[in-house]
Amino acid sequence: MKNKTIQALLEGREKNHQLPFLWLHGEDEATLRQMMAVIHGANCGAVCLESRTHPDFCGPQWWHDVDIILEEAKARGMQVWILDDKHYPSGMANGALLQAPEELCRQNIFCNRLALGEEAGPVALSLRQAGLLEGPGPTQEDIRQGFLPGEPARRFDPAGDRVLTLQAVKDGAVLDLSPFLQGEELRWDKPAGAWELQVVAASRNTGFHRDYINMLDKASVRLLLEAVYEPHWQRYSQEFGKTLAGFFSDEPNLGNGPTYTKGNTLGCGQDLPWSRELESALEESWGPGWRQELPRLFSQDGSEETARFHTAYMDLVTKLVREDFSQQVADWCHQRGVAYIGHVIEDDGQHCRTGSSLGHFFRGLQGQDMAGIDDIGGQVLPQGEDGPALNPKGRPRNGEFYHYGLGTLAASSAALEPGKAGNAMCEIFGNYGWQEGVRLEKYLADHFLVRGINYFVPHAFTGHPFPDPDCPPHFYAQGHNPQYRHFGKLLQAMNRVATVTSSGPHRVEAAVLYHGESEWCDPQAMAFEHALRPLYDQQIHCHVVPADVFAEPERYHTQLGNPLVINGRRYQAFVVPGAKRLPAAAAAGLEALVQAGLPVFFAGEMPLGLCEGGPLPSALEACPVLEPAALPGALREAGVAAPAASPACDRLRLLVVEGESPCVVLSNEGTEPYVGTVSFPGLEGPCFWYDPWHNRCQGALSETTAAGLEVQVEVEPLKLRVLALGQAPAELHTPWEKGQELPLRGWKRSLCAGVEYPAFGPAVPVELPDQLAQELPEFSGYARYEAAFQLEKAGPLVLELSDAAEGVEVFLNGESQGLQIAPPFRYELRGQAGENLLAIEVATTLERHCHAIQAGGPDREPCCGSGLTGTARLFLGKEK
Repeated sequence: MKNKTIQALLEGREKNHQLPFLWLHGEDEATLRQMMAVIHGANCGAVCLESRTHPDFCGPQWWHDVDIILEEAKARGMQVWILDDKHYPSGMANGALLQAPEELCRQNIFCNRLALGEEAGPVALSLRQAGLLEGPGPTQEDIRQGFLPGEPARRFDPAGDRVLTLQAVKDGAVLDLSPFLQGEELRWDKPAGAWELQVVAASRNTGFHRDYINMLDKASVRLLLEAVYEPHWQRYSQEFGKTLAGFFSDEPNLGNGPTYTKGNTLGCGQDLPWSRELESALEESWGPGWRQELPRLFSQDGSEETARFHTAYMDLVTKLVREDFSQQVADWCHQRGVAYIGHVIEDDGQHCRTGSSLGHFFRGLQGQDMAGIDDIGGQVLPQGEDGPALNPKGRPRNGEFYHYGLGTLAASSAALEPGKAGNAMCEIFGNYGWQEGVRLEKYLADHFLVRGINYFVPHAFTGHPFPDPDCPPHFYAQGHNPQYRHFGKLLQAMNRVATVTSSGPHRVEAAVLYHGESEWCDPQAMAFEHALRPLYDQQIHCHVVPADVFAEPERYHTQLGNPLVINGRRYQAFVVPGAKRLPAAAAAGLEALVQAGLPVFFAGEMPLGLCEGGPLPSALEACPVLEPAALPGALREAGVAAPAASPACDRLRLLVVEGESPCVVLSNEGTEPYVGTVSFPGLEGPCFWYDPWHNRCQGALSETTAAGLEVQVEVEPLKLRVLALGQAPAELHTPWEKGQELPLRGWKRSLCAGVEYPAFGPAVPVELPDQLAQELPEFSGYARYEAAFQLEKAGPLVLELSDAAEGVEVFLNGESQGLQIAPPFRYELRGQAGENLLAIEVATTLERHCHAIQAGGPDREPCCGSGLTGTARLFLGKEK
C-alpha cells in the first residue's frame, strides 16, 4: 500500500505550517503589499501581525494597514493572525489599565519582618513609617541578571493597601496581632522576649507591570477583550475564521517582582500575585485561618505545613489563570470562529513559576488551540546541551532545559489536551543576531520538527528600512538579506516535514511527571528534563505529564491501567523526577498504575510525603529508585518496547508517526554522520527513505524481524530524513557513484551585495578554500566562484563542496542546479561535451555588514565565515 502522506508531498501538496511575524511600523501601502509578496514568496501561507512596533494600534492607521494586508492575504490564499496587544507581554490591553478603576488593576502581596527588642512593654508603631508596608525592591540577583524595574507606568494611592496578616513570632510561637491594629498603627503590649513582627500586605504599588490586567480577575481580563479583540470583531467579523485565522498572546505573565528574573521559586521572598477572587478561593478552600498562613508563602522551611499552604496557594493561582485568562479568551475566540494561540515564558524552568510566567505550563495554555513555546536569543544551540552557561546577553542559560525540556513541553501538551488536536507551535529563529543564518536555522528547524513541533512562527519579517536593529535577523531586510531565497527553501522543507508529523499521532513509550507542583513546595525538586534526558538520548521517547491528568481524568480522557492511556496516547512506563513531595492526585494515580502492573520508577529519590500533607501510598514505596542514567536500561528490562540504535548514539533523534501512513523522522544532532542499524518495535513491512529538502525518495535496506523493523540508517548532521512505511514510489533516486576526479583550476571570484544581486562586480583570481572573511572583514552578500572544465563527452558529474558560508546555489552552463544550506554540499550534474562553465554562488549572513554600520556594533567581533570556505571537487559520475 502506498504511503499517502509521502505521495501528496511528491505531488507538491504539502500544507502550510508557517505564520511568521511581520513587524508593522505604519509603513506605506506599497511597502505593505511588497512585504506580503515577500512573505508569500518564502513559502508562507499565513502571517502574524506584530503590533508592538505599530504607532497606532487599534487606531485609524492600524485599520488602514490591516485592511491592505487582509486584501493581499485574500488574493494570495493566505491567512492572517493578530498579535493581541500593543506591547509584549500580552496584558497591557492597549493601555486600558492606565485609566481603569483600581479594583481591575494588578495586585500583589508581600511580607516584611521587623525584629523587636527583648524588653516587655507597650509598642506604638506605624507600619508604613517602619517600612513594613513597602514592597520588595530588586535583589542582587535581579541586578546581576540585568532586569531592573523602571519608573512604573501608574502609581496608586497607598491608602488602598491592605494589611492581611500581622503576627508576632518567637521560637515557633505565633501571636495574631490583628486585634491591635488600627489602620496602619500597631498598639500592643509586648511580652518579654525577642519577638519578630511579620506583616503580609496587599498593594497595587508593587511589581513592574502595574498597567497590565490581573490574570486572577475575570473582569480585569475582560478589559483585554474589550480593548483589542472586540474592535477587531467589529471591523472584520466577516473575515473571522476565513482570512483572519485568530489571535496570538505573547508571553502573558502574572507580573509580580521584576518580572524577568529567573529562579524565583515560591518562597524566595519575592512579592506574589493576588486578587479578590483568589482571596475568596483561599477562604473557601483553606478556611478562616488562611490569613495566618500567608507568611509561609515567603519562606522555604521545608515543613509539611509550609508545603501544604504553598500547594494550596499555587493550585488556586494557576486554576484562576486557566479560568479567568486563557479559557476566557479562548472561549471568546471559539464563539466567533477563530483560533487562539500563543506562548508563555518557559525559560530555564520559569514555566512553573510566577513573575515572568503563569505558574503552570499546562494550565497557562489551557483552551488555546496549539501548545506554544518560543526559542529565541541563543537558547537552543548546536551541541548546546550542556553549555554555554550564559546566553549572548550574559543571562543564565540552562542548556539541558532548552534541549530536553522546551520542545517536550509543547509536544506533550499538544498530544495530551484534546482541544489542541496534536498541534504544537514554536516561535523560532528570533533575536539570535545577524550572525544567525540558514545553517543555524536548519539546525533549529530540525531540532523542533523531530520533537513533534508542527507549526512555526518565524521571527521575523519587517517593513522597516534596513538595517532594523530590533531583534535581528530579519529574513528579507528590504532585499539586503542574501539568504532570503535559501530561507524560503528551508521553510518549504519544514512544511513538508510538518505535513508528515501532522499526519498521525506520535508514538511515545514513557510518561515523565511534570515537576511544577513538586517545585512549588520543594525548590530543589528535580526538573522533569533531567530525568527525561538519558531516556531521550537512548531513543526512548517521553511526554511530560501534569498531575492534572489524574486529578481531572475527564479533561484529559485518562484511563488508568497498563498501558496508561491519556487522550488516546499509550504509555508503557511512568517516571517520577525526584522531589521531597508529590502531588496527592499524582500519588493516587501512580498507586493505581502500580496495582495495574505498569512499571513506575522514581528518579534520584523517593518523596517523603504529599504536597498537600500526609504520607505516600504504601504501594509506591516498593517502586525502584534509580539515578537518571540507569533509567533507560531499567525501562527496557521492564519490557518497554522502544527503538534501539546499534551502535548507540546519544544524538540520534527519532519521531515515530503512526496512523494510516506511518513514518519515522530521524535527525542527527551530533557533529559526525551516524551509520548503523535501528530497530523499530511494532513496525513492519516495506519502507523507503524520503528526502524533504529535494522532495524525492530513495530505497531503504530493511528487514522485518521478531523485534520489529530493522533498518540500516545513515543520517548526516543538519540533514533530517524521513523513513516512510509502505510501497515505494516507482521513481527512486539512487545517489551517483564518484568516478575519476576532474581538475578544477583557474577559479575567479566576483562579489555583490544582497540588494544588488545578480549584478556582480569584476572577477578576480582566487584560491580555494577562500579567505574572504579575512580579506574583506566587512563584506556581506554573494560571492560567485567560476571555473571552466572540459569533457570529452556529455555525461553525469558529481560535485562536492566540503564547506561554505552559508547558502549555496550551483550553476552549470548558466542553469541553476538548486539551493543547499547544509554541508557537505553534494550536487549531481550533467555536463556537456566540450567546455563547461561551473559557477558556485555563496550567500553570507548579514553579520559582517551590520557589525560595521550599526552604532557600537555587537560586543564581540563577527564570527561568521564568508564565501567558499572549503574545497570544491568534481568527479565523473556513475549512474545506477
